[in-house]
Amino acid sequence: MDITKSMATAASGMRVQSDRMRVIAENVANASSTAAGADGQPYRRQILTFREAVDEATGASVVEVAKVARDSSDFRLQYNPGHPAANEQGYVTMPNVNSLIEMTDMREAQRAYEANLNVIDAARTMMARTLDLLRRG
Repeated sequence: MDITKSMATAASGMRVQSDRMRVIAENVANASSTAAGADGQPYRRQILTFREAVDEATGASVVEVAKVARDSSDFRLQYNPGHPAANEQGYVTMPNVNSLIEMTDMREAQRAYEANLNVIDAARTMMARTLDLLRRG
């Protein structure tokens, strides 16, 4: 694999991890969002799925977002009888967002982003050294 393909692959990894961090931020921001009324649904956690593709310009294997799906896990119930979205028993349906899981996913996405950035930096350094060797020779 040549250096430009490596850079294209790493750049695609950075793009999808950036998208992943955006979705995680939306999940965290809506972790306490409830429905407008007792019969409504609260915010449902979103998750990204990825797929492998080929960059037409470079022929490199890249990763891209396949879709943004809604997590089908159960909503949480919180007892709060005075809340406008409370049901007859006094429970409010809360989003299926677990902030601890979201923070763990955010850290993982951040590390993957940084790893791809390091690949691009290493490839850029290799290109610069190659050009220096060619100039000298």
